[in-house]
Amino acid sequence: MNAPNSLLVQAITLQNQGREDEAAALFLKCLEANANDVAAIYSLGVIYLKRRQAGDIVGLLEHGSRAAPKFAPVWFALGEAYKELGRRDEALAAYDNALAVKPDYTEVLNNSGALLREMHRHHDALVRFNQVLSINPDDQSALVNCGILLTEFKSSKEAIGMFERLLKLNPDYDYGLGLLCYERLHACDWEGFAEAVQRITEGVRAGKRVCKSLAFMAISDSAADHQHCVRTFAQHFFPMGQQPLWRGERYRHKKIRVAYVSPDLREHPVGHLIAGVIERHDKSRFETVGISLGIDDQSRLRSRFINAFDRFIDVRTLGNRQVAELMREMEIDIAVDLAGYTSDSRTEIFTHRPAPVHVNFLGYPGTMGSACMDYILADPHVIPPEHQGYYDEKVVYLPDAYLPTDAGVKISENTPSRAECGLPEEGVVFCSFSHDYKISPPVFDVWMRLLKQVPGSVLWLMSRSEASQRNLGLEAQARGVDPARLVFAKRVPLVEDHLARYRQADLFLDTHPYNAHTTAADALMAGLPVVTYMGGAFPARVAGSLLHAIGLPELAADSLEGYEALALRLALDDGARAELRARLAKNKETHPLFDTDGFCRHLEAAYVSMWRATQLGQQRDALS
Repeated sequence: MNAPNSLLVQAITLQNQGREDEAAALFLKCLEANANDVAAIYSLGVIYLKRRQAGDIVGLLEHGSRAAPKFAPVWFALGEAYKELGRRDEALAAYDNALAVKPDYTEVLNNSGALLREMHRHHDALVRFNQVLSINPDDQSALVNCGILLTEFKSSKEAIGMFERLLKLNPDYDYGLGLLCYERLHACDWEGFAEAVQRITEGVRAGKRVCKSLAFMAISDSAADHQHCVRTFAQHFFPMGQQPLWRGERYRHKKIRVAYVSPDLREHPVGHLIAGVIERHDKSRFETVGISLGIDDQSRLRSRFINAFDRFIDVRTLGNRQVAELMREMEIDIAVDLAGYTSDSRTEIFTHRPAPVHVNFLGYPGTMGSACMDYILADPHVIPPEHQGYYDEKVVYLPDAYLPTDAGVKISENTPSRAECGLPEEGVVFCSFSHDYKISPPVFDVWMRLLKQVPGSVLWLMSRSEASQRNLGLEAQARGVDPARLVFAKRVPLVEDHLARYRQADLFLDTHPYNAHTTAADALMAGLPVVTYMGGAFPARVAGSLLHAIGLPELAADSLEGYEALALRLALDDGARAELRARLAKNKETHPLFDTDGFCRHLEAAYVSMWRATQLGQQRDALS
């Protein structure tokens, strides 16, 4: 590194004061005097990276790394530039060069760990975060990143410990309260649940960064609060790009080009829901493109997607801006985000405006709170007309349920016996195969009261971890119910065999405030009646939407008390349940829920209306 001079010191002083334009001008003067002044190169790089102008500085940083290969900060800045440009392998190599010079460079360890996680190299990422904690046990960034990775490894106890430690160090750490609450829900650890919900809700209403939006859906049934939460989240993480890629150009295609952007074009609930629709698109009117963000799991479902799309592009190795540029080069007319703010999504792609029309659909049940989304696809049940103000996108209604189903799925003819499922031969089987985090204490209270009032009944669950099973057993015992009356289903490889198991259940009990979505559709497909509590926000209204579309709206209660009374009445009335099953079997043939062809036609009509609105808008702009 060069010895300090008065001009360099003055520039650094200005930079530290936040007067970055003046500082940048002086750093450039330093480089005119000495092109190898690595301190000036690094400092100028920091300014440009803060402006998100990596493309303008990467060449100079490369020069700096050659001029001073033993100056770790310039490698760090170069890694940051490569990362912003989507050049992930080069970014990782630059980070590693910085660590070769300075092995205890915690900022590099943290940032390279985050990059490794983005690259789906989770074990390698965890190693780096643990290296940081071995150097500084109180490093808050490493604690939160370790905790998040441990949640993905289903190590809830360790993750909860990390988040608790984080909050002791910094009670106001961004989203820390929500991270802890959400992971406790995954483990069915309800310690301090009511207090946590109150604190998080108050923080959300105050505009604080207390909880990420997806986690908030598991504890709140207020569409207004959901919007407050997601706007805070979107403004923090996904500001709009300064240089939109699509700037009003009018494409002249014979077909409307629709790109589906998703990490879940594989064995995943979203994949199962949308596969049949992709296969049924009218290829004479639409050209479909699959933009795959996620892993290639080599599954049957992955193969279906590859065969169904006109073009299937795996973009895992590309940066967000690069993916957006690719979509712009392809002249995509309509870009559909199937992930929203769910796992492995990449919302930043849409902030670069790669297409004339952006659509929020299916994977994320709510508004994205961002100007990067133009439309949200819904139905009048999940978003009643009077709730449209809680959605930042323009609401486009599909006439029946917004949730697609795949009519091509064939349920196995082989139904496992009750004994094979671990169920008693006699007695009512209440079923709820939703994720653990959706089981809220108030709903579990209802379930336990039902078990007490229905002799011989059991509750059949699909718990993902030993910790949650153990905690649910303790919670049942605390409510006076023998934990043996909770039966936990094991995973089976084929969806056809999984669906066949529903035949051994008598009634599906929905969760609240985050309903079963794909799982409720699965139950109805298998002929199992679903009882739900239809609440106020999108996630709490999905099962009710499905019931309306299958002609059984009376199974959607409008209160927790009504939900409990309805479930109890049906559990005690074999004849009523048999009549419901018969109606459900009949309605599957006559009602729209499982009409994938009809759904696809309605979806295409919605796309055409969006496309035409854009064309008309462009014409008006040209005439004005």
